[in-house]
Amino acid sequence: MRVILNIIWLVLSGFWMFLAYMLAGVILCIPIITIPWAIASFRIGVYALWPFGKTIVDKPTAGVGSFIGNVIWVILAGIWLAIGHILTGVAMCITIIGIPLGIASFKLVPISLMPLGKDIVDVGGSRAFPAR
Repeated sequence: MRVILNIIWLVLSGFWMFLAYMLAGVILCIPIITIPWAIASFRIGVYALWPFGKTIVDKPTAGVGSFIGNVIWVILAGIWLAIGHILTGVAMCITIIGIPLGIASFKLVPISLMPLGKDIVDVGGSRAFPAR
């Protein structure tokens, strides 16, 4: 089922959001100081291309630096990418078949706003649900 959802996602939204993240990453590579945000943009772009079967978890080592970096990210590119996810999510929710895809688009909004301090892991992966 994940493969079918990912293929439909790729055609309807994934490829376009992937291009948006890649464009943001390339633009953020121009000034050298913003390269860490560009790397985050590339990482999330690959996740936005094929999201089903993966999940987001918090990094245990994330701290104040991640928070400050996320504030800068929101100003530089995050708000525009989040708006893109919201618009595509609303468009997909118009049909009953598109509702799961719209929900997936809405689930990408938090990471598009605050990518630093997060990891993208496989749902069945050992890091997805760490033992405490």
